[in-house]
Amino acid sequence: MYCDLERSFSWRLKMNSENLREDGNKYFKSGDYEAAILCYTKAIKISTDKQDKAVLHRNRAACYLKLENYTKAEEDSSKAIEVDGGDVKALFRRSQALEKLGRIDQAILDLRRCLTLEPKNKVFLEAVRNLGVQAQEKVQLMSSTDSRVDQMFRILLDPDEKDVEKQQKAAQNLVVLAREDAGAEKIFQSDGVRLLVRLLDTKKVDMMLAALRTLVGLCTGHQPRTLAILNAVGMEKFSAVMAMDDESISLAACTVLNTMFDTLKEDMKKDIRAKEGAIVLDPSKELKSMIHHLLEMLTQSSVSSHGRENSLNLLIKVVPRKSLRDANNGMTLWVIDQGLKKILEIGGSLVEIPGSLSVTETTRMSASVLLNKLFDDLKCDAERENFHKLCEDYVRSWFEGHGMDGKLRAIQTVSCLLQGPSEAGNRTLELTGIMESILALCASEREIDQQVAVEALIHAAGKAKRATFITANGVTLLKDIYKKNENDAIRIRALVGLCKLGSAGGTDFSMKQFAEGSTLKLAKQCRKWLCNESIQASTRRWAVEGLAYLTFDADVKEEFVEDKAALQAMFKLAKSQDKTVLFAVASTLVNCTNSYDREEIDPQMLELAKYAKQHVPEEHPKDKKEFVEARVQKLLAAGVVSALACMMKNESPALTDSSRELTSRVFLALVEKPEERGNVVAQGGGKALIPLALEGTELGKTKAAQALAKITITSNPEIAFPGERIYEVVRPLVSLLHLDRTGLQNFEALMALTNLAGISEQLRSKIIKEKAVPMIEGYMFEEHELIRAAATECMCNMAMSEEVQELFIAEGTDRLKLVVLYSGEDDPRLRRAAAGTVAMLTSLHPKICQKIPQATVHWLEILQSLLLSENLELQHRGAVIVLNMMTADKELAQKLMESETFEILTVIAKNEEDEKKRAVAQIAQKSLTKAVEYELIKPNVSAQSE
Repeated sequence: MYCDLERSFSWRLKMNSENLREDGNKYFKSGDYEAAILCYTKAIKISTDKQDKAVLHRNRAACYLKLENYTKAEEDSSKAIEVDGGDVKALFRRSQALEKLGRIDQAILDLRRCLTLEPKNKVFLEAVRNLGVQAQEKVQLMSSTDSRVDQMFRILLDPDEKDVEKQQKAAQNLVVLAREDAGAEKIFQSDGVRLLVRLLDTKKVDMMLAALRTLVGLCTGHQPRTLAILNAVGMEKFSAVMAMDDESISLAACTVLNTMFDTLKEDMKKDIRAKEGAIVLDPSKELKSMIHHLLEMLTQSSVSSHGRENSLNLLIKVVPRKSLRDANNGMTLWVIDQGLKKILEIGGSLVEIPGSLSVTETTRMSASVLLNKLFDDLKCDAERENFHKLCEDYVRSWFEGHGMDGKLRAIQTVSCLLQGPSEAGNRTLELTGIMESILALCASEREIDQQVAVEALIHAAGKAKRATFITANGVTLLKDIYKKNENDAIRIRALVGLCKLGSAGGTDFSMKQFAEGSTLKLAKQCRKWLCNESIQASTRRWAVEGLAYLTFDADVKEEFVEDKAALQAMFKLAKSQDKTVLFAVASTLVNCTNSYDREEIDPQMLELAKYAKQHVPEEHPKDKKEFVEARVQKLLAAGVVSALACMMKNESPALTDSSRELTSRVFLALVEKPEERGNVVAQGGGKALIPLALEGTELGKTKAAQALAKITITSNPEIAFPGERIYEVVRPLVSLLHLDRTGLQNFEALMALTNLAGISEQLRSKIIKEKAVPMIEGYMFEEHELIRAAATECMCNMAMSEEVQELFIAEGTDRLKLVVLYSGEDDPRLRRAAAGTVAMLTSLHPKICQKIPQATVHWLEILQSLLLSENLELQHRGAVIVLNMMTADKELAQKLMESETFEILTVIAKNEEDEKKRAVAQIAQKSLTKAVEYELIKPNVSAQSE
């Protein structure tokens, strides 16, 4: 009895595992590799049979290969081989994985075993030949590299070497060699790290730069080497080099550390194995140590302003979570605990006050960005409250008991917070005495007091209530400063303060803070300052800040776009090294192009608001569509695209996610008209949009992706996005297919993907890899006829891919039925796309021809309607489908010839003399010729009927 139960249980498990394996096979064939992995994994867990498990591991390895997870593919293949050493499929799959992992020798061994089992297999023979060539090249490279490395270090470290050009060439060769995996490994194995440290110790700029750039190559994408270098050189050494006053050396050291962080953090996300298969140690301890050293650098007096800024930049990149879906924000909490006061010290430092750190405006901007990133990375109210308390305690500690200089540092810290995590800044601004001190310091005789106070006033006027308070209490002070002060840096700040207060009503035409014409006067002064090149750029950028506020007013926008000199001056600043101006430039352009979000007011709600005597926002007459389009034209003519492209080129903390979003908005406004898209691409707009669509806020990425879609629809994608860049466009476009996007965004994405899918198989593969096919299929059922037609057109081009063809062949799906039925719809665009899909599929797969009669009982009626269509494109597609079906199967041909299709083809075949109809007539003749070959009709049937 017990044995029977045991056998019954084992049989049920076997049936379950077999069902799961079959499900996995179906998912694999349909291209859903992740679902297939889930099925195989469940089957492995419940299967009790070794052979079954081996097959499941082998199948799962195939899925991992498709997903490019080569480590897992190698592991699963090895488990299958452990059970059956002669499993050819498992051996071949492991060889493919080993090749991608760079273990060429082991891959060749597996392939040789495959050939021993199947000597005539052409696939195995070709693979062995290819790997043999790779192995030979690797050996030759390694042997030639040995002498090159020794020679380069000898030249660089020889104190008697007088040939500077020879040394420079050797340094450049070393850097280039380190970019190749074989070269990097050889440098590392040849005691290269110790020799590179010697180069750093020479204190010669060229030698140090060569050493640092070589270290970047050694660390890129290789965790074991990175850990070894970090331990050998030491974080103290890297910190000391980055702290140097030479900007190029400090930046190069920052690049090395950034590469190390990238390699260590990336490899923590997956199971990394060395070439011998040994598991690499968890690098989290080293990461924490590196961040600790960076925090210590922030407040060390020996660190240069470049070193301090680079340290902040690294912290911005590596500390906050990349995605809020990652539940662990422990590193952020640790940095707040250990380093928040250090970051605030930088934000509150003023070189004019004794004892302050050496900082620049850019350094303080970086501190604001870091503070904002840390605050945004907090998960709950308790964490945010702790952040607020630490900030308030720090500001209070300087404000009380440190005299006037302490108050000044406290106010500067508040400004830093207002530019970063504004919620925390507003909390500190409400501390007792802060706001009163700001107003009092505006009237101080000391210039630094006035400058800091006016800046704080500008940042404090962000809230409407506070702007009203400052308007009542501070406008007179600001006007006096602007009129009477002789320091340009302070005067321009006072002007910006007035601009911000004057724009407090935003785009609401009815809300004016100042008298009529005042904002135009302020804007004129800003443009005057902006164009005055005798003033420092760091001062003139405040004029752009003023325009960023004033251009809410449509009259100001109109005057600004007419002032070509002011536009060029702003674009020149945008292209400069001072990246603190980026947000102001982007804000100004968003206002000029009206690319900010505007809510459509419901007419009924408008009437209700008027009846209730509620305030109703009014649109300025010059913000209507025709005025906006004219402004866009003027900006394009002035060269706005090249300025935006330059803004996106250089990585800087000032290029915040908010700045990226604003820039994306401007680009979307610039490409609204199809005729302007070519100009935008020609000036570098296409290239600039790709990173904007991949990084930043969700809204910013969506806007940039939509701009890319518009360009891809009307321009030749291969010209707009040359080389590898065209593949980078795919992911942003696919993101527009998500259900939370608008119908217009869905439609434009489908149109753009249609164009890309028609270019090459590589692009179609990229679209499939981004999991776009199921979403495209989903939109084929959309109620909106344009979206439905666009999705069907996209599927028509995607059907050129074998993977997509397999989806239509797969059993148990209605994909073929849908496109056949759509071929008979009334919508000509949908019908044309669907018929094109059927024509292509039947040309490539005879099996599909046989499936058409099974798909729907209306198949014959639909084909005949295509042949009888007045639209030549539809008629051509119908004729191709009929010819494919007749060629594929005699029984199908008989069904067609026994129906009215025969008479229709006979009539169409007579139209050969008509040039427009000749192509269709020739296809119809081929179908009739095929019928003759099958002996379904007689050769002279046509002649007799005539």
